Amino acid sequence: MSSSRTSPSRATASVASILKESADRHADAVAVVVGPTETTYSELWAETRAYAGALRAKGVTEGSRVAMLVPNVTDFPRVYYAILSLGAVAVPIHALLKQHEIEYVLHDSGSAMLVCAAPLLGEGAPGAGLAGVDVVTVLAPPDLVTGFDRLEALAEAAEPIDTYVPRDPFDTATILYTSGTTGQPKGAEGSHFSLLEQTNALLLSTFKIEAGDRLLGALPLFHTFGQTCTMNVAFRAGATMVMVPKFDGDTALRVMVEQHCDIFMGVPTMYMALLDAATRTESRPSLKYAISGGAALPVAIIDRFRETFGAEIHEGYGLTETSPVATFNHVGRTPRPGTIGTAIWGVDVEVADPSVSDSIVLMPNGSIGEIVVRGHNIMNGYLNRPDDTEKAIVDGWFRTGDLATKDDDGYFTIVDRTKDMIIRNGYNVYPRQVEEVLASHPDVRMAAVFGVPHETHGQEIEAAVVLAPESTTSPDDLIAFVAEEIAAYKYPRVVHVLDALPLGPSGKVLKRELVQRFAPAHA
Repeated sequence: MSSSRTSPSRATASVASILKESADRHADAVAVVVGPTETTYSELWAETRAYAGALRAKGVTEGSRVAMLVPNVTDFPRVYYAILSLGAVAVPIHALLKQHEIEYVLHDSGSAMLVCAAPLLGEGAPGAGLAGVDVVTVLAPPDLVTGFDRLEALAEAAEPIDTYVPRDPFDTATILYTSGTTGQPKGAEGSHFSLLEQTNALLLSTFKIEAGDRLLGALPLFHTFGQTCTMNVAFRAGATMVMVPKFDGDTALRVMVEQHCDIFMGVPTMYMALLDAATRTESRPSLKYAISGGAALPVAIIDRFRETFGAEIHEGYGLTETSPVATFNHVGRTPRPGTIGTAIWGVDVEVADPSVSDSIVLMPNGSIGEIVVRGHNIMNGYLNRPDDTEKAIVDGWFRTGDLATKDDDGYFTIVDRTKDMIIRNGYNVYPRQVEEVLASHPDVRMAAVFGVPHETHGQEIEAAVVLAPESTTSPDDLIAFVAEEIAAYKYPRVVHVLDALPLGPSGKVLKRELVQRFAPAHA
């Protein structure tokens, strides 16, 4: 899907135009801030063109697949847009993967090269070696001998490109790997059209971001949320992205105050960390609003955030395969806490019968069903997996695997993932409902509810929580608290108090790890 199909008689497009056009329109505006270093749009585009010239000299051309293992620093957009400027395909890799996981992504994507940040060579270099892929480094000091070419030095010696290579709108621009909750991760191919149209739709009628706004870039840029919603949208608007290379609540709060950030985007775990950090300082940023996605955000957290920071959280919903946003509590309208909003411009979102796999059977409003999406934001497909693509995209609709209801105003409320639903004594239990109750307890900082095998009940309900440091609340206290609020078949029979919950690349709680950890006692 990533080969060029352009011709003089057809339309062209490139995600690289996002940076190029803003460099023309906002040349002296600051595009990126990392620590004390500021980079303007004109500087970023010039550095990107130089990187592209270096990659071209190394053999990267139209349709090449180039992997990148780079953290949240200025080199991420430099490398990302350099790859796209050449008409090549960017394959961002999660910065915490181990060598065999990196080898898998490189093999599966057919990447010809890995651009790896020097601090990540410990896993990146062996992974590339196993895959037989060439490595070029960034962020390596000149006096550090790595055994690999430094992209910065190559850029100084190479001829910069003049501008980006035009592509067919439906050529693949990025290959982003899903988290692999079942089986091996799959590479979702995002087209130039879907990524550009997503960016424009978010900027025009979903978010409210303008030149001069300052966004905290704490979301990992290798993930679709940070890459599209923060980086591409900010750059398209001519706004400033203030980056935090490694997120923690105290650092993020301090940087937002020091850098006068007025918009925050994060996943639920980030909001919980910010609220925790706010208990240790009275400093607050002047936020216009905040955006949440990646997983359901408990209403109790939304309320606490409003009280603490004086800003509303606008929650949305999407997946890697939908570029990513499908629904959102649009900025400019009063958000409805507990919902994921309405469909974004140009995208259809409905609820379908999850028991029918070979066609889409839409269900009436108010029914619990599977969220299905169609529109300009749908991926080209899963790389080299036509069977998986056929199962996922049916009658033009992408099947998300998430359960929700839709009301008569078009607002969706997530119920849960189909695979996370617990069946206890034949009754359906949706973990999110139980998590909402746990999150309302004043001592609970994070909570995850999951099912474990049980001889008598089929599955038993358990929970894992992270408590406030000073808390004296016991697991039995929490069980009794939840049992007072919901039906007897729904409350957790066991609560595990942990120092931290296992998190995936996008900040989602990895419930499968909790199941693996606590299920043996019930086997």
